[in-house]
Amino acid sequence: MTYRPPQPTEAQRVIWPDEFGTRFTVFVDVEEEFDWRAPLSPRNRATTAMAAFPDAHRRFADRGVALNCMIDHPIVTDPASVAILSRVVEDGRSEIGTQLHAWVNPPFEAPLAAAESYAGNLPLALEAAKLETLTTMIAAAFGTSPRAYRAGRYGIGPNSFELLASLDYRIDSSVRPGYDYSADGGPDFTMAKAAAFRSGGIVELPLTTVFTGHARRGGGGLYRALGHVPNARGLFARARLLSRIALTPEDMPIAAALEAVAVAAGEGLRLFNLSFHSPSLMPGHTPYVRDAADLRRFHHWWTTMLNAFDRRGICNASLDEILTALG
Repeated sequence: MTYRPPQPTEAQRVIWPDEFGTRFTVFVDVEEEFDWRAPLSPRNRATTAMAAFPDAHRRFADRGVALNCMIDHPIVTDPASVAILSRVVEDGRSEIGTQLHAWVNPPFEAPLAAAESYAGNLPLALEAAKLETLTTMIAAAFGTSPRAYRAGRYGIGPNSFELLASLDYRIDSSVRPGYDYSADGGPDFTMAKAAAFRSGGIVELPLTTVFTGHARRGGGGLYRALGHVPNARGLFARARLLSRIALTPEDMPIAAALEAVAVAAGEGLRLFNLSFHSPSLMPGHTPYVRDAADLRRFHHWWTTMLNAFDRRGICNASLDEILTALG
């Protein structure tokens, strides 16, 4: 059965204190390399793209931007990656979090079906065991327990928040509003919103998705309906009626992302949550960065976006600053 997160009540919505202002944060899915077009395999554990991480971190640190590094099992078991990330968090603002890729994370009970690559679809005991194994390893490697979580493939499920709370997590960032992964057995976030909310002791910081265009009030419901009509989404986007914009440099043009920021800021969004995958830092490991020209566009996207935030007075927020504001 497809998991659809319940809509938060008004009481569950996060009310940011005035002094927090309007901020942005950056989550990085720090993970192994694999062919995104091929079936997922537990044998794919290479981490060669991590060699590019120090330069990327320097680019962000020079702008005062903290990175929330959500690491998975192949990363935490690779000494070179742990050494790189240990230096990253020496900036005093970046932090190590958890990302669970169920197909490469022990314990292994049987080969996972496609739907079970979404950790939230696993039996409760197995999801709990995988999460506890990874959490314990991250705490041992970095000397502190992780406070933030992201499910690989955004695959949270009905038990995920309770499990996270039991391991003293404070933040989840697995909800991707406007996106529907149910065709592959994953969750459906079509009707989710971008604003932060509380649920079961966990604060959800959704990745920021913004609907732009003259028909943007139709949001996820309209976007879902258009998906049932051939070419309708493309036609609506070209006519500037409705576009779904995720705040990531991966397959999202900077002009569209800047428009999304303008729309969301105008509508009162107080925390923008941006993201990317660490293998995109080296050409050839993701569909988004295939060559050197793609990598230049990737870095230019970030430079342009950070400049736009500066002009708007939207400052970066570290995970620690976010948790302090949450109280």
